This record gives sequence, C-alpha cells and structure tokens, in this order.
Amino acid sequence: MKRILLAALISAFAAGSAMAASCETMAVSKDGKPLAGAAKTSFLKKCKADACEPKAVDKNGKALSGAAKGSFLKKCEEGA
Repeated sequence: MKRILLAALISAFAAGSAMAASCETMAVSKDGKPLAGAAKTSFLKKCKADACEPKAVDKNGKALSGAAKGSFLKKCEEGA
C-alpha cells in the first residue's frame, strides 16, 4: 500500500512540473501574442494555483483546510 501511495505522490509531482510548462505555453493573449509583465505574472500565479488546488487532500482523501492547505499550496506552487 505504501508503494502505491508513494508512486501516486511521485506522479503527482511530475504532473505538477509538467503543468508549469503548460502554464508557460498557455500564457498568450486573445490575439495570440505572448503575455508579458504583470499580465503574465498574474496568469502564471492563477494557473499554478488552479493546478495545485485539486491535489490538496490528506491521506484519507479529505480536502485540506486552514494552515495545512496554505502550506501545501505554497509548496506546490513553488515547485510547479
């Protein structure tokens, strides 16, 4: 059971880093030009937060809340 959980955790982090690359490629305006400056920063922050939000669950499958959720999201977004 521990091996399965470890494999799922590793694949989740791999998917998170793949999502970060995806966020970079998705950062384009409506007319197809790459975003720059504050618009790009804002878009990347929201994209990374949206990617990490579904992963914020405890070992029993319940959604994290409070300080645990904040800590998890901060770590996830930095890694993504």
